[in-house]
This record gives sequence, C-alpha cells and structure tokens, in this order.
Amino acid sequence: MKIVLDTNCLVNVIMPGSYNNDVWLAFRDCKYKLCVTNEILFEYHEILSRRYNNIIANTVMMELMESPNVEHVNPSFRFNLITTDYDDNKFVDCAITSGATCIVSNDRHFAELSRYDFPKVVVRSLDEFKKIISAL
Repeated sequence: MKIVLDTNCLVNVIMPGSYNNDVWLAFRDCKYKLCVTNEILFEYHEILSRRYNNIIANTVMMELMESPNVEHVNPSFRFNLITTDYDDNKFVDCAITSGATCIVSNDRHFAELSRYDFPKVVVRSLDEFKKIISAL
C-alpha cells in the first residue's frame, strides 16, 4: 500500500508514546510505502522544526531519506484540484503521480476532492488509516 501523508498527520505520528505513534512504527516496519516529493519534504522539515526543533526535524528527514519504503516522486503536472488551499495540491499531485492508495489527512480542504471522479483521489483520516494498518 502506498500513501501520501499530510504534514498535519506526520506531526502527530512521529513522537514515541503519542496516541498515533503506531502509524509511524508501521512505516518503520515497512507495512506501507510513503510517497513524497521534494516540496513535501521541505514542508515536513519546516513544520517539524517549528513545532519541535531542528534536531527532531533533521532526524525524521534523515530517516525518510534513508528508508527503503519511501518513494520519491517528481510530478510533471499540476492538477490544482484543491481551490480552498492551493498549498495542499502538492499532496494531491504526489498521490496521483505515484498511484497512491490514499492521502492520509485530517485537513478539511481535502474534502474538495470528493467532487472529482477523475482523477480519483481517496482521502483517509488518520484514525481511518490507523484502523487499516492495524488490520495488516
């Protein structure tokens, strides 16, 4: 299973002992493949540095760069399907280009994607995704 993980969810899964840390542990156990672009990686680093600190941000980035279950994607087309927050389109473009199973996000802007039959992009909340990986 390939997914795109929105930054708001990454922030909630990386800390040991957090309620959602089992999602990060499943990533480490290669239960799913994480699809990223350079733009997504830059946002991850920026937000993790702001939310936690540079040490945590750099540690997570190093793990992502060295992980065998990270797929780096280079979208050659911008679909611009989300109009309420254009910045979220980087996750959509990554999902479409990589053929990801879903985007995992708690961001309400992704609800806009339900209007489109093609390209079909499935969005799962973090809680929904936790249930999926716990069944693996």
